[in-house]
Amino acid sequence: MHRLDPAERLGAHVSVQGGVETAPVRGKVIGATAIQVFTKTPSQWREPGISSQSYAAFRRECERCKVSSIVAHDSYLINLASPDPALSARSEAAFVAELRRCEAFGIPYLVSHPGNYIDDRLSGLARNAAAYTRCLRAVPGSPVVLLETTAGCGTALGSALEELALLRASVANDVRERIAFCADTCHLYSAGYDLVGDYDGVWRAWDNILGLDKLLCLHLNDSKTKFASRRDRHELIGEGSLGPQPFRRIMTDPLLAHVIKILETPKGDDGVTADRKMLLRLRRYARGARVPR
Repeated sequence: MHRLDPAERLGAHVSVQGGVETAPVRGKVIGATAIQVFTKTPSQWREPGISSQSYAAFRRECERCKVSSIVAHDSYLINLASPDPALSARSEAAFVAELRRCEAFGIPYLVSHPGNYIDDRLSGLARNAAAYTRCLRAVPGSPVVLLETTAGCGTALGSALEELALLRASVANDVRERIAFCADTCHLYSAGYDLVGDYDGVWRAWDNILGLDKLLCLHLNDSKTKFASRRDRHELIGEGSLGPQPFRRIMTDPLLAHVIKILETPKGDDGVTADRKMLLRLRRYARGARVPR
């Protein structure tokens, strides 16, 4: 059995069925040292009632299960770039609540999709930046927002590195340091960043435009669709259009050693076996071992 190294910061998105405090043991079961969670049902606006005992239990379980790195992901319904005043207000209130739950649970990072502009791209970016500014000011604690790269579907913002740089630069100075980034390998590849044919070039561009020091989380996902497809469909590691090589590089790249690495690959029937297999595969990549597809 692999001896867990908390410094590797490797894991998966895990279920919170039964309460967020149940997530750390699910991470332990699959052999994770890092987990990503939703702090509420992501497809509903309803805000949960969470007791102080649950917050304390989550922190206690993370320590007991030796889960050293925790990331939350915000609700799928939130759209801080929306031109619709009602949806914008509702999204902002929900995002403030997400930040407050992260603060209470002791979760340092909140991954957020930049949103859909609907009408005009630059206007959407401006609305998004203004909303992030207001939300971070409303919760002046420590949670850092990680803007996630997107695949470029429809009117989604965040598929171009330059766009993410502009979004961060448009957030007010007093809270800008609480904005960093999450890169999704499937999204990058689908958006036209060739991790297969030009791995070094992709990360060189990232460093020049966004800074590798601002990359704090990686979503490790292969893709079911071809390069530059603009589609977001995750596949098991090494079994999609990216194949094994980019993931071998990521797992041995000293420039990415500091980054939390989270699987969002298909879970399979039991929600455990596939994640265990993928974590084992990634650890073999890290040791330089060849793994059959």
